[in-house]
Amino acid sequence: MSEIRGELARVSGAFEQPTLSLLNQKWASVVVSVLNSCFSRDVRLVSTARLHVLVEGLLAEIAHSGVVEVPQGSGRELCLRWTNAQWLIRSTATDGSEVYSLTSHAQQALDFVSTLRQERTGLSEHRIANIVATARRINRESNPDRESRVAILDAEITQLAVERDRLLAGGEMEAMSDDRMLEGFDELLSLVAQLPSDFIRVEEAFRSVRSDILDDFRAERRVPGEVIDRYLERIDRLITATPEGRAFEGAFALLRDEDLLDQLRQDVNALIEQGEEFLEDRDRRGLRGIVPLMRQGLDSVLDQRSRITDVLRTYISTRDAAKDRELDRILRSLEGVVSTWLKTASARETVPVVMLPGELEITHLRERFYDPSDEVPLARLAADEDELPEALSIEDLRRFGGPRMPELHAALDGTAGRPADWTLGGFFSELPDELRRPVDILGLLHLAVNSDELAMTEDTETYFAIRPDGSTRSFHVPLLAPGDTVEKDGL
Repeated sequence: MSEIRGELARVSGAFEQPTLSLLNQKWASVVVSVLNSCFSRDVRLVSTARLHVLVEGLLAEIAHSGVVEVPQGSGRELCLRWTNAQWLIRSTATDGSEVYSLTSHAQQALDFVSTLRQERTGLSEHRIANIVATARRINRESNPDRESRVAILDAEITQLAVERDRLLAGGEMEAMSDDRMLEGFDELLSLVAQLPSDFIRVEEAFRSVRSDILDDFRAERRVPGEVIDRYLERIDRLITATPEGRAFEGAFALLRDEDLLDQLRQDVNALIEQGEEFLEDRDRRGLRGIVPLMRQGLDSVLDQRSRITDVLRTYISTRDAAKDRELDRILRSLEGVVSTWLKTASARETVPVVMLPGELEITHLRERFYDPSDEVPLARLAADEDELPEALSIEDLRRFGGPRMPELHAALDGTAGRPADWTLGGFFSELPDELRRPVDILGLLHLAVNSDELAMTEDTETYFAIRPDGSTRSFHVPLLAPGDTVEKDGL
């Protein structure tokens, strides 16, 4: 019973890992599809704003296709949710912009789904042969018995020499079967696909060290010398005592061997030529990008390690030792004063201590400061001379302007001798077309209410105005006619 309990505890712990929590949720297929579409081996960093838009657009497209189970929320909300679930990392790029990247847990989940999508079985003659060869190579390199090592090397040399002599003698060259060649390509591509998650694990380990160092500096739990010693100790332990660190050191050593890299490039190019019938364009790009992929992963890890060094250098260079000594002097003086006070103070005597500073009396606090970008003039519009509209004349501008007060005033002064029953609306209809615009009605009414000869009645009359484009419009205006009283408040 104890064995099954322990097994259950280990399995439960595995299911609590972010990798299985991603694959064990209701929207697992949707989330994995979205992450696969946004990130790839060549696209490892995506800006925050772009990823928010991408996620929102892809989910909308999935929902439009008829899929009912789609995560709810905006692109930003979902990305923050996935960051809290340890599927995404939000960090700062070298250019200062904020970017998202996949965690090792998410990359491992994507690789697992990609492996399940393969139709070929993992058991094959090629894989068994590789297992045998790998076991023999490890035995050769780790066997403590000198004679055993020499015997293994002699057997390999003899086997290779026999094959070389047979080929030199004109022996038949055995061609690899199509199935075995395809199995070899599948295995090689599978190993290449695992590289990004391996490098991401090392990045996360360095990122964890950097986060701990920042916490130590901010909390001031340790003196700078102790923080540096702890950093060196953790880096050394990370490189030598963890699988990720040892793998990184091995990859780093291999990537510094130019002869080995040249040999890898030549072998890959030869394999691509031999697998012309089996490989797709995506597979060819994957094989050709093995060396750039390893260099990119190596650069990312080195960048994280450089950031740790920058944190240490910045703190050490900006730390003010004089202020630290001043603080120590003040604390020692306070300690002396307390010691003197304790000599005469009773057991229950207290000293009032103000824990918080008093409020500052600030009458006004600026809310906006000078921004040089506000003073930058707008760029001139680049317009083609053929697309520019025709310039308006002064007469055209006057047609679309305000009322022509001088002409209206002169016309209104010439009303002497008109019949006693004339009205302002009838007078307006007798004016020239250029003085019968809708805006001229306002000008005429303004002159009328300031005249002692016209009075407003309770009736209305219709004004027929003519716009500059020739169209007409009617307005119902209070009737103004000659009289003794003018109700100027009516307008």
